[in-house]
Amino acid sequence: MLSERILTTAFTRAVRSGTLKMITAGGQEFTFGDGSEPRVTIRFTDAAAQLALCLHPELKLGELFVDGRLVIETGTIYELLQLILRDTHGDLGRLPLRRLRKIRTLMQRRSENDAARSRRNVAHHYDLDGRLYSLFLDSDRQYSCAYFDHPDASLEDAQMAKKRHIAAKLLLEPGQRVLDIGSGWGGLGLYLGLTAGAGYVRGVTLSEEQLEMSRKRAATAGVPERVRFELEDYRATTGTFDRIVSVGMFEHVGPSSYDTYFSACHRLLEDDGVMLLHTIGRTGTPYPTNAWIERYIFPGGHLPILSEIMPAIERSGLIVTDVEILRLHYALTLEKWRERFMANRDEVMRLYDERFCRMWECYLAMSESAFRFQDAVVFQIQLAKRNDSVPLTRDYIAEREAALKHAENTGLKRTA
Repeated sequence: MLSERILTTAFTRAVRSGTLKMITAGGQEFTFGDGSEPRVTIRFTDAAAQLALCLHPELKLGELFVDGRLVIETGTIYELLQLILRDTHGDLGRLPLRRLRKIRTLMQRRSENDAARSRRNVAHHYDLDGRLYSLFLDSDRQYSCAYFDHPDASLEDAQMAKKRHIAAKLLLEPGQRVLDIGSGWGGLGLYLGLTAGAGYVRGVTLSEEQLEMSRKRAATAGVPERVRFELEDYRATTGTFDRIVSVGMFEHVGPSSYDTYFSACHRLLEDDGVMLLHTIGRTGTPYPTNAWIERYIFPGGHLPILSEIMPAIERSGLIVTDVEILRLHYALTLEKWRERFMANRDEVMRLYDERFCRMWECYLAMSESAFRFQDAVVFQIQLAKRNDSVPLTRDYIAEREAALKHAENTGLKRTA
C-alpha cells in the first residue's frame, strides 16, 4: 500500500536511535532504529488511519491517538515523539503539503483575534474544571514556563524563581502601580503586591474561572483593594502604570494584532516605566501553530519568532532594553507537569473521560517535545519608553533576586 511505503520511508529516515515497531492495519510489522531504548510499538486499527497520517501528520497524529485508531501498545506518546524528533530535529510535517502550510500561515496572519474571539479562545482552555489544573500545576497554579536556577529545583522552587526573576527585571520599586496582562490565577500579581512591594496591582484576564479564584486569593490574603483582578480585555484597560508585565498571554494575541497589543502597552506605560513580556516563541522561521494544538487545545494561538515581534515593538515607540531566551526551561516544566498529570490520571478520569485524558496526555507530550527536540523557546523581552529607564549593566537582576529571596524567606515585603 502507498501509505505503508510513505510511512516506512519517513520512519526509516527519522528513527535513528531507539526502537519503533509499526504494525499496520493489515498485520504487517516493520521495525526502525538501532534496537536500543526507548522501545515503542504502534498499531493502526484501519488503513484509512495510515493514509490520514501520511496526508496531514501534524493534525492526524494527535487525532488518531485520541480516537484510538493509532494504538500505542508499548511505550508512551511522548516516547513516540522522542523517537521521531530527537535525532533529526524535524517533524512528521515534512512528509507532504508544505505549500499548503505556507498558505495557512498567511491566512493565520489575516485572522485577527478581536475581543470576542479572544474571550472564546481563552474560555476553551482556561475555563475548564478548576480541579484539573490542581492535579498537575504547582500549588500557586503557575501555568507558564518555570525558571530552573539550579539543576535539582522542584517545580515549586522553579516557579517561585520565575516570579522572582520577572520581578527583578521589572525593577519594581515600593508603592508603584503594576498592570498584569493575562493574570492567570493571580499568583504573580499577589507576589508583586505581597513580596515585591507594589503599591497597586491590576490583573486583567478573559477567563471567568481564573478571575473567580484570583479574587478569592486576594481576599484571603487581605489585599482585595490593592491587588485587584478584573474580567477585562487589555484593549479596554485605561490609566497608566509604572510597570507592565505579561506572562503566557502574548501567544494568544496573533500576528495581525501585534501592533494593537504594543500600541496599547505604550499607551498604558508611564514615560519612565518598564515592561516585561514573557512569551513562548520559536527560533526558526515563521510557521503556523501545530494544527492539532490549534484545533483542540489553543485556538487562535501562534508562536512567534523575534523578527515577527520586533517590527511591531518598533512601530509602537517602545524600546527593547533586554532580551533573554529561556531554552530548555519549559521542557523541564512540561516534563514535571506531564509526570504529575499521569500520576493523577485516575483523578482526571473522574472529572472527564478517557478521551479527555488521552487528549491532554498528547498535548503535554507534544508541548514538551517541541521545547526539547524542536525550536520552541521562551522569550523574555524587557521594554521601556526611555533608554535610561534600565541600568547600564545586568548586575541589578541578581542583586534584586537576592533581596526578593530574602523577603520570601522572612515573610517581609521588600521595601528597598
